[in-house]
Amino acid sequence: MLSLVRYTEVIRSRRHSKGLISQAGNRSGEQCSTVIHGYALFRFVILNSDTLGNRERGGNTSPAKSSRMKIDILVVGAGFAGSVIAERFASDGKSVLVIDKRPHIAGNAFDELDSSGVLVHRYGPHIFHTNAIQVEEYLSRFTAWRKYEHRVLSSVDGKLYPVPINLQTINQLYNLSLDEAGAAKFLENVRENREPIRNSEDIVLNNVGRDLCDKFFRNYTRKQWGLDLSELSPAVAGRIPVRTNSDDRYFTDKFQSMPAEGYTKMFERMLDHPNIRVELSTEFESVRHNVKAEKTFYSGPIDAYFDFCYGRLPYRSLSFRHQHLPCEERYQPVGTVNYPNEHEYTRITEFKHLTGQIHRGTSIVREFPQIDGDPYYPVPTAENQVLYQSYRKLADAEPATFFIGRLAEYRYYNMDQVVAAALLLSGKHLKGI
Repeated sequence: MLSLVRYTEVIRSRRHSKGLISQAGNRSGEQCSTVIHGYALFRFVILNSDTLGNRERGGNTSPAKSSRMKIDILVVGAGFAGSVIAERFASDGKSVLVIDKRPHIAGNAFDELDSSGVLVHRYGPHIFHTNAIQVEEYLSRFTAWRKYEHRVLSSVDGKLYPVPINLQTINQLYNLSLDEAGAAKFLENVRENREPIRNSEDIVLNNVGRDLCDKFFRNYTRKQWGLDLSELSPAVAGRIPVRTNSDDRYFTDKFQSMPAEGYTKMFERMLDHPNIRVELSTEFESVRHNVKAEKTFYSGPIDAYFDFCYGRLPYRSLSFRHQHLPCEERYQPVGTVNYPNEHEYTRITEFKHLTGQIHRGTSIVREFPQIDGDPYYPVPTAENQVLYQSYRKLADAEPATFFIGRLAEYRYYNMDQVVAAALLLSGKHLKGI
């Protein structure tokens, strides 16, 4: 019988500090100067009667690597897709092994206290929003919520304007006093008819015209994707709404909230089941021939699963530069500020807006898009879709392995969409469909 996974405290390593972080969030003797922190890594200790003694003696800590293990369900990836699937099968009585190459659970949603005690998202801001009641109800089993509606400003010519583009944006930018009908007429006059829509440039020019496109979209896209709008699928710009009313919320979903204690705590509860065992810092390649599972659910890069036999699928990566400002209670007026036309980074996020945490200082993160590094965003071009379809055919032929998530399906997913897809996929298997 697999024993209960306990996320006990843990070892944290830091480049600039030693010792455990105080829950109170203040280091004694902290000086009023800018502090830039390196990443803090968690090593979760997994208690299992078969391996604990071995761990304490410093021996082989992963039986998944040392002997062939029989398991009902192998889950690759401890993010949203993998954790939901693991929880669903475990609750149905199946034995589940979850592996993740990172030293922590929660995937890109992983959050933790930085060395100054501010709760930060290590991989950039994750704002939860959904219209799916079943997703809201499912996740509410593992967390309470703090209501939060995200707002974003964009820096254009030294001033901050609300985005998505709306009535306020147009009036402030052009010094106008339009009402909703006037804003609709304004956009109709400046838009360029780009039918048929073939790419993201067509979408933007068709919606807002050239000036707004160049001020808010074109250069941001170049930084984020390393491509011009005209080189990207219409789906990229199609996700960004344009409004003629004064609603300056970034999302309009009925449910917009943040996990009250953070994402990591929510994932801990999700995986805290006697039928679930978690192995972190574990590559799929190190266990794929040593674990005999009835079914495998894979959320890693699909091209890596097949040893890149058709070549590598392009992904866009990010470098996150975290900074703590000990003497600034508030750095910027909203959670995220975009910088489409200045700086190498695309945006700055201040986490206290998102979490509601009270702290005498504040912590921010700047995001620098890059080619190399962990894969975050599939690059949506027609050529890349053709390559993905070659891998998709191989995936469909796998008899007992199922691919789910942004990297495995090579598509953009919001968090709630991943949860919904994982609930649907696990539900079909549990019902024998």
